[in-house]
Amino acid sequence: MFEEAGSRAEPPDNVLWSRRVTDDPQSFDVLPGAGHSPVILHVPHSAREIPPSVRADIVLGDDELARELDHITDAHTAEIAEAAAGAAGVVPWRFVNRLSRLVVDPERFPDEREEMRVVGMGAVYTRTTHGAVLRSGDVEAGPLVQRYFLPYARAMTQAVADRLAATGRAVIIDVHSYPRARLPYELHGEGARPPVCLGTDSFHTSPGLLDAARRAFGETELDSPFRGAYVPLEFYGTDPRVEALMVEIRRDTYMTEPGGPASPGLGRLAAALARLVDAVSG
Repeated sequence: MFEEAGSRAEPPDNVLWSRRVTDDPQSFDVLPGAGHSPVILHVPHSAREIPPSVRADIVLGDDELARELDHITDAHTAEIAEAAAGAAGVVPWRFVNRLSRLVVDPERFPDEREEMRVVGMGAVYTRTTHGAVLRSGDVEAGPLVQRYFLPYARAMTQAVADRLAATGRAVIIDVHSYPRARLPYELHGEGARPPVCLGTDSFHTSPGLLDAARRAFGETELDSPFRGAYVPLEFYGTDPRVEALMVEIRRDTYMTEPGGPASPGLGRLAAALARLVDAVSG
């Protein structure tokens, strides 16, 4: 789903590389880990920030928008990834989206291939989690895709290429969360809703990666209620050196729903994620 990134020299260890794609708030950060780490913790949905130019095309009032952000944001997942990176024996790299998925969703196809378009949730959302209008029908998705989606996709592709060049492999671990109760927009929400759902890909999720995740997190289910794993198109289905797993954490296990503060469960889950990182870093 993603375009190839141009070449970029890898930043030195312990230096933050960030990409400002416009004068809007910073779009995403790539936070370096150990030079010999193959792991990228990808956190695409943790932010609530919406630039004013994007907010202008969202029809919800401020209170309605705040409620929608409570439902759609994977709250505190950036903190889980940060704590896991700090606890891991081999510090992973982190790729963190700093804008809300209501700006663009970097994990969607930007065209008709995306199945979530049927509920108004392609790369640029037009409907809310409960089916209400988010953007009017005359708002064009193309400028948002060009301004936010494609630079993000290119940078993630480059981050994976950097890990391959440095270590010969790359392990993408997507850090997500989901609500205890099914929301109306979910297309495949009728199955189990375990404490941790592991989303897999038949080509990129190896048995070893899956076993390590099961050992790290304990009670899990596969691909329920969400399925799949994020891999940039440059490598998708062709490069077995790129492994991927989606970790979907049920929100009531670490926070007050919806949109509330974190609970002590956050530390436990961060420790489990750190165990997974260490298990697949060697």
